[in-house]
Amino acid sequence: MVSHGVQKNGAASDLIPDAHIDGLRHPPMMMTTDIALIKDPAYLKICQKFVDTPSLLDDAFAKAWYKLIHRDMGPKNRLLGADVPADDLIWQDPIPMLDHELINESDITTLKSSVLNAGHSLSALISAAWGSASTFRKTDLRGGANGARIRLEPMVNWEANNPKQLKSVLNSLEEIQQAFNNSASGNKRISIADLIVLAGCAAIEKAAAQAGVDVVVPFVVGRMDALAEQTDEHNISFLEPHADGFRNFVKGNYAVETERMLIDRAHLLDLSAPEMTALVGGLRVLDTNFDGSKHGVFTHQPGVLSNDFFVNLLDINTKWAPVDDDKEIFTGTDTASGEIKWSATRCDLVFGSNLQLRAICEVYGSSTGNVRFVEAFVKAWHKVMMLDRFELQNEMYRS
Repeated sequence: MVSHGVQKNGAASDLIPDAHIDGLRHPPMMMTTDIALIKDPAYLKICQKFVDTPSLLDDAFAKAWYKLIHRDMGPKNRLLGADVPADDLIWQDPIPMLDHELINESDITTLKSSVLNAGHSLSALISAAWGSASTFRKTDLRGGANGARIRLEPMVNWEANNPKQLKSVLNSLEEIQQAFNNSASGNKRISIADLIVLAGCAAIEKAAAQAGVDVVVPFVVGRMDALAEQTDEHNISFLEPHADGFRNFVKGNYAVETERMLIDRAHLLDLSAPEMTALVGGLRVLDTNFDGSKHGVFTHQPGVLSNDFFVNLLDINTKWAPVDDDKEIFTGTDTASGEIKWSATRCDLVFGSNLQLRAICEVYGSSTGNVRFVEAFVKAWHKVMMLDRFELQNEMYRS
């Protein structure tokens, strides 16, 4: 008698005498993944250790299980309760605890002056701050400006961050940091993580002033700098953006439309449609495209925080057409003269073609919309800079 391909009284049935299915004895079933554990030399070595020392297996399983069910909860300082492990685990992207006195408003004013006089364009300072903070992902609460990992490998050499420009900015900020920390009284210090964000804030204030709007960009101190040994380069590499429509960056050719990838990036940053629109419009006129291109820079005053992006995007006297069959880059020509006025990507023109986004653009692009736009941009900017300040959220929770 044969059942399931195994003889009831055959030799195969004697492999495991106590295994029964439907009253018949069967050999065990093994997947290729199971067999690999004893056939692959590397896995076999690990398995042998666990056989020889079962306590190692207990410890390894406990750590792996903890990682599995906590890896989307963010860094250790988000975790509450008496059962939080004391160990700093590298997959949680650890950051040193605050160990110095914080700077005050007078220090902030001094440091703003220093970074603005360092010889860099406003767009370079803003780009560095955006590159640092925009790595945040609300899906697993990784990334963000805290830790200043943008100065470490692999982030410092990501194409989206314009490495040459970024390294020049970082070198200047490190010099400013060193000079300030050496001259500060007591234990007062400024971290590079804070200084990167502060430089971006100072640049935005100056760019807004050049557009006739006086605004103070909120800045909250208290970030710390992660060490190289606290950074798993392989693990961090998964934060690298495939596309960042806020900087008109696309790493390759994808089946998904670039404007949809912009929406995905905005979702990871927990941005609403008005917040996303304000940030894109502002970053374009601030000339922060990753490669210095003029796509979407709809202004004759790059570096000035004006509502020109929206005004010129909605201009009915501009006709848009793709430059090739890829339909990724477009040129805008004057309907009367045929003269080319602007160039744009799909991430730029979606704000004119999508009904919801166009309605927002009409508010920001109105004759009285500049102040409203600048205020919206500053609010959205501050939100992105603060996305990973979990220690402040925990303080609010405990209080």
